[in-house]
Amino acid sequence: MLPVIEHAENVTKRSFYMKKEGQKLAEMTYSKAGEHLIIIDHTEVNDALRGTGAGKALVEQAVEWARANQIKIMPLCPFANSVFQKYANLRDVLN
Repeated sequence: MLPVIEHAENVTKRSFYMKKEGQKLAEMTYSKAGEHLIIIDHTEVNDALRGTGAGKALVEQAVEWARANQIKIMPLCPFANSVFQKYANLRDVLN
């Protein structure tokens, strides 16, 4: 079972991430590009979670958040972009 995905937004850093026992095991970072657009710029998953779907889960969480907040996503991160290419049901939030 994957750790719970948390969301953090502050002045310098914005991300969706998974922690276990105080250690960040997966993180997807993004920046804001205006009121209604975010740019996913990096996704990183610790070896302990590779192959578990953790990276895809981070993208899905970002999509849920974007839908709820009427925000579009531009996936510059190659991994996030590949998830959007594979799963048509996520593309409604693409810019």
